This record gives sequence, structure tokens and C-alpha cells, in this order.
Amino acid sequence: MVRALVSLSALCWCVGAAASPFAATVLPPPVEPSRAVQPYVARAAGRIALAHVRVIDGTGAPPRDDMTVVLDGARIAAVQPAAAPVPAGVQVLDLTGRTVLPGLVGLHDHMYYIGRPDLDAQGHSEPPLVVPQMTFTSPRLYLAAGVTTLRTTGSVEPYTDLNLKRQIDAGRIPGPHMDVTGPYLEGPDSPFIQMHQLKDADDARRTVAFWADQGVTSFKAYMNITRAELRAAIAEAHRRGLKLTGHLCSVTYPEAAALGIDDLEHGFFVNTQDDPGKTPDRCPDMAGTPTLAGMAPGSPAAAALIADLIRHHVALTSTLPVFEQQLSLHGPLQPRVMAAMTAEAREAYLYARNGRATHPNAQFEQAYRNDLGLERQFVAAGGLLLAGPDPTGNGGVVPGYGDQREVELLVEAGFTPVEAIRIATLNGATYLGLADRIGTVSPGKDADLIVVNGDPASRIADIEQVETTFKDGFGYDSAKLIASVRGRYGEY
Repeated sequence: MVRALVSLSALCWCVGAAASPFAATVLPPPVEPSRAVQPYVARAAGRIALAHVRVIDGTGAPPRDDMTVVLDGARIAAVQPAAAPVPAGVQVLDLTGRTVLPGLVGLHDHMYYIGRPDLDAQGHSEPPLVVPQMTFTSPRLYLAAGVTTLRTTGSVEPYTDLNLKRQIDAGRIPGPHMDVTGPYLEGPDSPFIQMHQLKDADDARRTVAFWADQGVTSFKAYMNITRAELRAAIAEAHRRGLKLTGHLCSVTYPEAAALGIDDLEHGFFVNTQDDPGKTPDRCPDMAGTPTLAGMAPGSPAAAALIADLIRHHVALTSTLPVFEQQLSLHGPLQPRVMAAMTAEAREAYLYARNGRATHPNAQFEQAYRNDLGLERQFVAAGGLLLAGPDPTGNGGVVPGYGDQREVELLVEAGFTPVEAIRIATLNGATYLGLADRIGTVSPGKDADLIVVNGDPASRIADIEQVETTFKDGFGYDSAKLIASVRGRYGEY
């Protein structure tokens, strides 16, 4: 098990994060939910005591039993033993058997789905891939599952995401706080017809500048970007006090670290430094699988790479759920996931699941095992590991549910439940520069909390049993939010 979740190098990285200029944008002042949102509010913000609960505070500390968390509007007023008196005028809710933990901070979440036209049971489809926006279903599913803050980590419709954030912040739509990422910074030969393909480094700089002016608060480089384009994009983002992450392929992890990238998506899965035939600024056919399959945890190559990333203060975002889907029947077939999807999305997912069950990939399975060990090694060395599921075109990874599954898979990777919860809460808040507001159950912080029926510290699957998500002190009814989107994910 990994215990050293913070080292000197990670703390030094956090000092820079604390100066985040967009805290007020991502976490604006709370507002009263509108009439359209009120049906999903189980508890209005006020003076409330969540009594007789188990507290997993997000720091990685052991859980505390029989506690009371006192809320005063949008803030946590106290975390105290249940035997301690609560102030007069506070409404006491007996939540025996429940656990309170920080709201999840999703660092690889999306507001879209990926459609493959005319997909059949053999996996054949027609071009082009299309990316319909899930503007209605996704924010509700995230909030229902306990995600109170997220980064969109690549937008296909950035104006939609910006307007959605504004509607949520105004109380007109239920959903989490949002760090809206600009459009993908992608180079030529992209499989996605809806993405702009950068022409050169100046185009990359102009794109970052334009979207920063529109109000996005982070950026993401994609698979076919060149080193020159990435360098220009990072420089412009940093000039504006914003961060840039990347799902890379044409640029290797060591190259990106040297250029000053802030975060790398998908753990170690998409590092191509040792792929056969890798040439500068080109994405090789295997997109990182040979490099990861050949990089054993604890090996000199792994130690050198991890030391390089930490020296450059590069965070990593673990996205195990999306890669779990490529393993033969590894992921559970969850009725709740199937119920959220349209019939067409469900059929497409089952086609893909059956195909992987009948055609396992031994090299990828080795790569997956290596990634689990490398993520543990990265954290043990002092690296800042973040969490997100990457809900895209694979129906096994649905917004919110996928964020919960990521925590479960971190435990499967060897982290303890409280360590996995820290990665999915405080670590994300730290990266965003918001750890003084969210990420732990602490007096004075925002009342962004989850009430879970069960004990995730002893049975991590209980993290799926979210009853109420408190955001800005308002308690949202998880079951009602889920019911409102049943059978619609994949449509809108």
C-alpha cells in the first residue's frame, strides 16, 4: 500500500497552484436554486447538523466514527464528535450508518458522447466519428454521483460548456462547479471532424489567447500536436495564469515535461517514448501501448521517467475506467449504467464489450498492469496523482458513475480506500489551486460534501451509494437527478 501521498516535491508544486487566479470563476458565490432546480433539492442551505456520521475527510487520515458535521449555509461550521452539543437553532439530522466525504473533484470529465455511425456487432462503422453534446444528462449524472467540481478536460462545443457553466452558476440548471477547458489543441490527421486542426505554433498561441478571452480556465493538448505548437500553447496559457494538460501521442512525456506542461492525462498509457518507429512530432500506430507494456514498475526506465515528471512538477491524471473497458470482461456490467443510456448507446456499448471479450489483447493487458504499479510508484515518489474516468464513447464509462469507478479502481491498484478518496478529492483541489475552499471535510471550507449510505473505508463499492450531494450547502437528491435522465444518456 502507498502511504506517502505528499512529499516535499509535491508540496513545492502546490505553492504555485495556490496562486490560481480563477478561484472565483470556478467557485462563484452560491445562489438560490431556481424553480426549475428546486425539485431536485432535498435540503435547502441553512444551519444543519449531519449527526452520527462516519467522516472520511479527504486528507488520507483514518475515518472518524460517530461524528457530526455542522453546516452553516454554504460553509462547514464544525466537525465534532456526535456527543458534543450543537448550537441552538441548528436542524439535526440523524444519519446513522452514513458516511460523509468531500465532493469528488473530477479532473477528466466531459460533457459529450462519441457516436460511431452505423456501428455493427463486428465493430465496423462509417466515418466520420461524431461527438454529440450531453448538455442535459451529464451535469445531472455528475452531481448525482457526488462530483461537485470538475474540469471538462477538452471541449468539443466550448461555447456550450461556457454557457452551461453560467447557467449552473446562476442556479438555473443542476450541476457541479466547472473548470471549462478550451477546444482541443489538435494537429493534423485528427479522427474527429469537429476539432480544429492547428496550422502552426502561432495558430496554437492565437487559439489559446482567443479562448482565454472567452472565459475558459484551462486547456488541453491532443494527440497530433507538434512540440512547437505545444510550446507556444503552454507559454500563452501560463502568461495568462492558466494551466494546460495533455492527452499526448506525437509528443512524448519527457518532451512535454521539458516544455512545461502542467498535467498529463491517462496515467502512463499514452507515453510513446519507446514505441517502435516513433519519429518526432508524429503519433505512432500503437499510441503508447508498447512503451507502457515494456516499462515495468520499479525498473530504471520507470524511475527515470517518474523523477523527470516530478522534477518538472507535472501532475498525472489517472483514468482507469476508460482503459478497464479494453480488458476482457474486467469491468462489471452495471444495471444502473445500462439504465442511464439510450437503447442505441447501450447496443453500441454491448457490441464493443462482446468484441473485447472474444479478442483479448495480451500486450494491452500487460500495459494495464504496469500502469497500476507505475501510478503507485509515482505517488510514492511524491507525484501529484489526480482522478477522472474519461466518459466518452464507451458506454461502460458514464458521467458520475465513472468517477466513482475510478476510485474503486485506484483501490484495486493498491491504494487504500482513504488514499484513493484523497486522490479523487484533495489532490484535485490542490491541482486547481482550490484546496483552501474544497477537497476536505474541514471547518471553514465550502459545504461541498457527499452523504453515502455505507462505509467506503472498509468497502469501497459503497461510494456508489450516494444519497445526497451537498453543493454550496444545498443538498441535492441523487435518486431524483438520476431518474430525470434515465434512458437519455447518448441522446442529450
